[in-house]
Amino acid sequence: MSNAPNTRSGHTLHPTHQGLVQVSITAQRLQSVTLLSTWASGIDALTQSVRSALGCTPPSHTGEAAVCEMGLLLRSGPLEFMLIGAQAAPDRVQALQVHIPAQIGSVLDLSHARVRAQVQGEKVVDALAKLYALDFRPAAFPNGRFQLTGHHHIPCLLHRLESQRFDVYFLTTYAHGQIDALMDVALEYGVELNGI
Repeated sequence: MSNAPNTRSGHTLHPTHQGLVQVSITAQRLQSVTLLSTWASGIDALTQSVRSALGCTPPSHTGEAAVCEMGLLLRSGPLEFMLIGAQAAPDRVQALQVHIPAQIGSVLDLSHARVRAQVQGEKVVDALAKLYALDFRPAAFPNGRFQLTGHHHIPCLLHRLESQRFDVYFLTTYAHGQIDALMDVALEYGVELNGI
């Protein structure tokens, strides 16, 4: 079987010489991303407000995530949370600002500024380890946790869902280049891309 790329609209396939495809990438624009942040003295108040607004317990440490009714809540930094919703919610910023007024923190819509690549397959850790200087052993990077990382000075957030399945969040501005880099490091294993 040839390893020449097979491309159609929204789908690119690069199997190995043996016809294997061991890494799959599905890229998509996100419908709803909201950053909730505060200053050093305001994190306790922000945490309480986020709990009240979302009806779930916010993660207490950077790298932890919680599933809430409005979406996936990531503790993306010591003083901030990122809420990733499954669908567009045009009034979510105003709704969250009711619980998080300016004296507690800020609510910022980042839906236009983030892209998610869902990366999975038998060789996904081998491919990702070529790009990101992370310890991928389960004891250091367990399922459900995420790491703030990047390569070539471009940041990203890498969320481990299962042992060989990750969501990678990129800045929209750099998404095409970052997805191309993922494709390049996965070529030797056979790779397919769906989406953007």
